[in-house]
Amino acid sequence: MNAITQGKRLRAKSLILLGLMLIVLFLLDIGLGSVRIPVSEVVKTLLGQQIDNSGWQGIILKIRLPRAVTAILAGAALSLGGLQMQTLFRNPLAGPSVLGITAGASLGVAAVMLAAGTVTTTFSIRELGVDGSWLIIIASTLGAALVLMLILGISFKIRDNVVMLIVGLMVANITIAVVSIWQFFSNPEQIQEYILWTFGSLGGVTNEQLGALAIIVVTGVILTFFLSKTLNALLLGEDYAQSMGLNVKWARVAIIATTSILAGAITGFCGPIGFVGIAVPHLSRSFLNTSDHRTLVPTCALVGGILMLVCDIISQVPGSQTVLPVNAITALIGSPIVIWIIVKRKNLKASF
Repeated sequence: MNAITQGKRLRAKSLILLGLMLIVLFLLDIGLGSVRIPVSEVVKTLLGQQIDNSGWQGIILKIRLPRAVTAILAGAALSLGGLQMQTLFRNPLAGPSVLGITAGASLGVAAVMLAAGTVTTTFSIRELGVDGSWLIIIASTLGAALVLMLILGISFKIRDNVVMLIVGLMVANITIAVVSIWQFFSNPEQIQEYILWTFGSLGGVTNEQLGALAIIVVTGVILTFFLSKTLNALLLGEDYAQSMGLNVKWARVAIIATTSILAGAITGFCGPIGFVGIAVPHLSRSFLNTSDHRTLVPTCALVGGILMLVCDIISQVPGSQTVLPVNAITALIGSPIVIWIIVKRKNLKASF
């Protein structure tokens, strides 16, 4: 058995191990919380069997199952977005929010919560018979789409990825500045509502919204998988990729668009969630010791889902009524992971 075959088998076993970890944490995430539910009862409910405690069944199906599925989707989406951005810019600090897409989504939400005043706040919209959470999602999507169109337009005129990175950061700074001005002129209730949204939440996605989120994220994951060879070519440099017949300009557009779909969807449904998109790609490369995106794409999706499930379990502080902001937990876990990888590998640029 040669080294290549051994490497493939080892990576296959690693993916299976990660898949089993994901399933175990998924069941734990549903079972743990202010009301502890035995894993056996969780499994029965998920298999469609009736359990004696109807209250537990309602908690599982209506509250915890959507939250756990949202955690997996968010982790996979943000991780794959970060992986694509780090490869495109060949920068270990790049993440899914580097082009200002997340800031654009925040701008859309701010336009509803802050700039529009009391007429179109979430409470007023609900009074008019429109679900406020869908309004936030639509506003976030439109804000992200606006920035995406701007970035894509600029990408056709600029070839240098470093310049693109700087432009993305400047666009993000502009949107943050606009939001800050709106906050300055808003009343405390509006500001509090917006700040709570920026904390990020996995529990605000309903069963109806979960279907839409799943379709968007799965589509983005499939597109990312099809871009694996393109991402591998870009790792060797744009000139080499072009000599291999790759249309670098359209490849860049496809990568930016796919990342925007993934990051924009999660920001719209869950709020801005940081650190996962930066930490998970590095963790996946370190775990499998590879830069091959055909392996990294499924690995990042699994590791991202695992990390978000762990963060969700911690944020709920099992056994108490407290639910901590998920953004705070991802930062507390994500930052040490990045530091550990930097200390271990010493030279992150070797992966790029």
